[in-house]
Amino acid sequence: MLVYVAQLLVSWLVHGPWKDPQGFNFPQTKMLDDAALLPTLVEGTRLNALFPLALAAVAAGYVFMQKSFIGFQMRVAGDSEPAARYAGYSRRRTIWAGMLAGGAMAGIAGIGEVAGPMGQLTEHVSSNYGFAAIIVAFVGRLHAVGILFASLLMALLYLGGEHAQQYLNLPSSIAKVFQGLLLLFLLATDVFVHYSLRWTSAPAGRPSNQPS
Repeated sequence: MLVYVAQLLVSWLVHGPWKDPQGFNFPQTKMLDDAALLPTLVEGTRLNALFPLALAAVAAGYVFMQKSFIGFQMRVAGDSEPAARYAGYSRRRTIWAGMLAGGAMAGIAGIGEVAGPMGQLTEHVSSNYGFAAIIVAFVGRLHAVGILFASLLMALLYLGGEHAQQYLNLPSSIAKVFQGLLLLFLLATDVFVHYSLRWTSAPAGRPSNQPS
């Protein structure tokens, strides 16, 4: 996955050519100038100008997936690859469209993090937000509106994990435990929705109280 290549590239930059000479040897760049920072929408908070852009991205994603022909092809290919192949849809085209759109959104989110609350580039920028986004997509049922509300839920899990670490002396990985439990129960629910356990009579020599 190219995410690891990008992480190693950022690590090399902040340890090498972009390293702040006055940063006490920490792997980080100089603080960005005020002109390079995103304007804050509400004073005293971390809410910046990327928030309305994120809402616009959700609306654009909804229009793209629900109203465009390429979005329809992607939904068909995601539901059934044989059906998409039978309809003549290009599998390579749908993969590239999804990768490029997702990469563009991830890049914009990274800009908002660096030019927003952090104000500089370090080798630990995203706190694995990209992998958490996979859970957000599953919880949101791959729908733009559902993903919007699922992202708010995931943000609460991050904040809850930080507060649990501070006030309950729990390990820092508690937020990831919450995320994993959320995904586990969601997938388990899908299994029980689409499949059911049936008790049948066992063959000769097999206990009858065992499921088949």
